[in-house]
Amino acid sequence: MNVLLEFAEQDTDSLRELEALVERLEQEVSQAEIEMLLSGENDGRNAICTIHPGAGGTESQDWAEMLLRMYLKWAERRSFKSEILDYQPGEEAGVKGVTFRVEGEYAYGLLSAEAGVHRLVRISPFDQAARRHTSFASLFVYPEVDETIEVEINDKDLRVDTYRATGAGGQHINTTDSAVRITHIPTNIVVSCQNQRSQHQNRAVAMQVLRARLYELELEKRRAETAELEANKADISFGSQIRNYVLAPYRLVKDARTKLERGDVDRVLDGDIDDFIKAHLLARRAA
Repeated sequence: MNVLLEFAEQDTDSLRELEALVERLEQEVSQAEIEMLLSGENDGRNAICTIHPGAGGTESQDWAEMLLRMYLKWAERRSFKSEILDYQPGEEAGVKGVTFRVEGEYAYGLLSAEAGVHRLVRISPFDQAARRHTSFASLFVYPEVDETIEVEINDKDLRVDTYRATGAGGQHINTTDSAVRITHIPTNIVVSCQNQRSQHQNRAVAMQVLRARLYELELEKRRAETAELEANKADISFGSQIRNYVLAPYRLVKDARTKLERGDVDRVLDGDIDDFIKAHLLARRAA
């Protein structure tokens, strides 16, 4: 570092190398600070995430797909592996619902800070009168459960339905009833998977998602916050959002919990959300 400082005064290549080194050190320090805030039992696990649009039809469904892109871009920025497990396309645009897995160190701990309702304000691309619209979508996050954690699931409590997959896919998609939907009757939790190559593989992945959701449900019961995880989901509407994304009449992203603001909306929607995650984790630790 000292040698680079001496050369940087006269050499532009050394200056650029020094700037890159400082930036890398800042990223490593920031990452270390975040990891210090993640000490929960499941924070180090992979994450299973579900996005649902709120009321508003095509508008909210399009916003749900924008959120999906944001989180996949975020995972890519962190060199995490992501996989879409189930994708239900909207009738005109966007998604009616999507479930995806993010694999990486502290994926669940980080993404749990993003769970909640997200609100978008913009000039609608689907409104011929070019009026401003408000859309809502929600993100739910569950820790992926591995085989070492006991989650009792009785076959008699399951209803398994098969159907033909929808959307784009290879030669194995849309040709057979390979998609699987599993309903856990006691809790009314419904999971589905359609993106694997066979019905057997789709069922295996759907069961993995179900295990994660039942495990999270049990954690919620232990914390005595609610008897059922589904009852903990706030209405996807105004007043319940954790973050606002405004594209018109001005451009701003503001977190409703920490009051953190960012003016570069495009950068945020491209997955640059670590500042928001860190701010929330700090606030949660302080509380």
